[in-house]
Amino acid sequence: MIEIIKKEFNSFLSSLIAYIVISVFLTGIGLFMWVFPETSILNYGYADMEALFSFGPYVLMFLIPAITMRSFSEEYKSGTIEWLLTKPLTDWNIILGKYAAGLLLVVFALIPTGVYYYSVYQLGNPVGNIDSPAVIGSYIGLLLLSAVFTSVGICASAMTRNQITSFVVAVFLSFILYSGLSSLAAINVWAEFSVFIEKIGIVYHYNALSRGLIDTRNVFYLLSLSTFMLLVTKLIIGSRKW
Repeated sequence: MIEIIKKEFNSFLSSLIAYIVISVFLTGIGLFMWVFPETSILNYGYADMEALFSFGPYVLMFLIPAITMRSFSEEYKSGTIEWLLTKPLTDWNIILGKYAAGLLLVVFALIPTGVYYYSVYQLGNPVGNIDSPAVIGSYIGLLLLSAVFTSVGICASAMTRNQITSFVVAVFLSFILYSGLSSLAAINVWAEFSVFIEKIGIVYHYNALSRGLIDTRNVFYLLSLSTFMLLVTKLIIGSRKW
């Protein structure tokens, strides 16, 4: 599996994908935090990182599928999937290797946002006047959310040999899982079932983590969702052997 991770990660770094993704993510979040008047910390006058953790999921919703869309689609298109499956590797080795490489790239994109935290920390009055536990919880939530989006992207890539189709499917599924279900629950037709529908969606659990409440139920939900999407990927890969 380590060889798969190295191969995939080096493939990202040898193309423009990794650099474009990281640059777009950091630039987009930077604009929301410091430039746009409606969300700028400088205009808001309150030391927090709400812009990163509110808009970050929507930015990652597009950028992560851009990373993962080639994971299996390119293997199908080039015909190397048959060669890969004949190697002394299990399906899980291949899937988890590609998954870990994609998630690792997302982590590399998140690390530089520590500069934003340091800046807000120094700008606080007094210095350090920022809710650090909430920031830590939000980072954990954003990392787990990235894990879910990556698993969705890997699954979408396993469905088709067309990278664009993979990208569109991954974005659509990520949106439905993140905020689509909560929006559906807000429709005044479900009565007591609206709470249940809302809890199925990711945003309910992500918002709880963003408040600094590291509830194991929210963590378990996000990890379970990632695992489920990887299991679906395993079924898809297994079916293509026949």
